[in-house]
Amino acid sequence: MNETWVTVVGNAATRPDYWETAAGVAVARFRLAVTARRWDRAREAWLDAYTSFYTVWTWRHLAVNVAASVSLGEPLVVHGTLRVRERSSEGQGGWPGERPAERRGERRGPGEGDGAGEPRREDPGGARRWITADLDAVAVGHDLARGTSAFRRVSRAKPLLNAPTGATSP
Repeated sequence: MNETWVTVVGNAATRPDYWETAAGVAVARFRLAVTARRWDRAREAWLDAYTSFYTVWTWRHLAVNVAASVSLGEPLVVHGTLRVRERSSEGQGGWPGERPAERRGERRGPGEGDGAGEPRREDPGGARRWITADLDAVAVGHDLARGTSAFRRVSRAKPLLNAPTGATSP
């Protein structure tokens, strides 16, 4: 299956929300705001155009590192696969690992059916539906064109199965 790979540059619009699935897989999610800028020749200045919001999903070690490293408003570069999804308040179209309360529509971020995103539509059954753009990230980092960052490597020590204990065997 073909995937749409994108690299998006923007600002963290929310703090990362972190949790673990029932299977113990770490998940972090945050919203990324991307504002297009245009050069206005008449004013000889850059002007902000429209802002697009993306829900960025991270998994496993990337999720742990995003939760520890990303703060509200920070400039970020995100690389991953783009998925445009239709969601509803009845739980249809949810993402794997999403919390049940979110599938019921109890928690929504900017652009996810709260008036800041695409217009809502009503199903014949009365459920609210909206469109959202999700990025399943494989890499997230600070945009160093707009500031500095200090990298700290995370040690993922693996136990040695045949580690010497100092005792001799009989």
